[in-house]
Amino acid sequence: MLLEQNLAAGKTPAGTKIQAKLQVATLVAGTVIPRNAVFSGEVVESVAKTKTDPSRVAIRMDSAQWKNGSAAVKIYLTAWYYPARDAAGQDLQYGPTEPANRTWNGQGQYPDPNSKSYKPFPGSESDKDTAVPDTPSAALSNHRVLMKDVECSNGADGTLALVSKRNNIKLDKITTYVLASDNLVPAK
Repeated sequence: MLLEQNLAAGKTPAGTKIQAKLQVATLVAGTVIPRNAVFSGEVVESVAKTKTDPSRVAIRMDSAQWKNGSAAVKIYLTAWYYPARDAAGQDLQYGPTEPANRTWNGQGQYPDPNSKSYKPFPGSESDKDTAVPDTPSAALSNHRVLMKDVECSNGADGTLALVSKRNNIKLDKITTYVLASDNLVPAK
């Protein structure tokens, strides 16, 4: 899930309402919740690190809504996330050395540099033989990883909290985090 706002232990108060968007269809309590469903919940605990006490954050999601349905849930943010990895994007720069009859991405005829309708990308010069790097695009890893210096703690009431003895916990809205009803074991 992707949070719709940044959160920080001790700065985002307990009781703050939050929302997050699901990135992958998921089975929760016998219900398949589709991708892009919106989870709603709240910050249950938010404590900044002190010299003697660790930083703590607990986030509980209570409901999920999507186009044709909704579900009541009781799931918590875990210490797991899916890191972004750089993936080479498509090289969209076509040079004059490419054959005019080549197809590209199944989207019709390859652009012919001798055609009157051919216009190179801005900043490119067809008489120069320069290599244009691929455009980078973010992709998610296939494997979840634990947040550095963060552990999960089960409360007596079933609450799952993130705890860090080294740093204040900060969660951003561009990281894909993992929700669960209980602490997850390491992936094999």
